[in-house]
Amino acid sequence: MQPETIEADYDRLIFPRFDETVALALGQDLVRRGLAGALPIVIDIRTADRVLFHAALPGAAPLNDLWVARKSATALLFQVPSLLVGLRNRAKNETLAKHGLDMADYADHGGAVPIRVAGTGVVACLTVSGLPQVEDHRLAVAALEDALASL
Repeated sequence: MQPETIEADYDRLIFPRFDETVALALGQDLVRRGLAGALPIVIDIRTADRVLFHAALPGAAPLNDLWVARKSATALLFQVPSLLVGLRNRAKNETLAKHGLDMADYADHGGAVPIRVAGTGVVACLTVSGLPQVEDHRLAVAALEDALASL
């Protein structure tokens, strides 16, 4: 994926509101998608200080939970999708260590997309882990697009 595509997708994903009810519906939609496709994924929706939704589908590994935490931390800190952070870092031949970030706590791989509310900014993050990073990212964006369309 090209950074411009990720940026354009992210620019469109601005919610009028986001709360626990929206998080639950978003999470349940991803569970349905995952089960229908037999996807071995972990789905996580969190704010900076609490988890709003978390599910591990059949076939997901405990390691996916660690990836979720690391990718979410990156997206929340940089306030852009974790895939975009990684693409930008690789284009500059840099790593997260340049920013003083420990790889045990942060990951710049795809799958975490910050959730923004108009007039407020980033309020949460949706993260998917278990597929190749671009597929994790695409699944998260598709679910966010549908959630936004339903509001």
